Amino acid sequence: MGKGKKGEEEIMEGIASIALLPSGSISGHFIKLPESCCYGLHGTELDCERECSRGEDYRLIKLSIIDYASKRERTVVVECRGHDAARFQNIDHAHGWEADVVGTVEQKHEKQKVSVSFECETLKAEDVAEEHIRKYMPNLTGLDAVVNVGPMKISGLSFEADADQEETEDT
Repeated sequence: MGKGKKGEEEIMEGIASIALLPSGSISGHFIKLPESCCYGLHGTELDCERECSRGEDYRLIKLSIIDYASKRERTVVVECRGHDAARFQNIDHAHGWEADVVGTVEQKHEKQKVSVSFECETLKAEDVAEEHIRKYMPNLTGLDAVVNVGPMKISGLSFEADADQEETEDT
């Protein structure tokens, strides 16, 4: 974990708790271990203009990762597999989706590519999910969400580098 030799990207590992809302959106948090730094997660499902050939449990999510300390966020498009958002990871190609989705996936800008992977180990539903939500995500109470808990890895995410690049662009 952390930064390695010069040029290597940081890989953050930890546990994510993600609520899948009935609308298809997701909300939750990622706890980077061992530091216990908390990042917010918010995602919305992207509509597909054509029938997706990957099955009804496949969808794309526009995922925002929020650094509460710096009040900055980065957005990445991930593919979501499993009916309850059980797994998601980055995608390289999004042919057949709207141009802005394809552009976001390809990340033509110069920022470093962010990679995200999540694998659900515990799925909570009904009363158990509501108890988890009341304790850890009180703003989602009563929305009839299911909760996925499991390991998450995020690489290429550097809010400090983004801030440096923004300052350079402003001058």
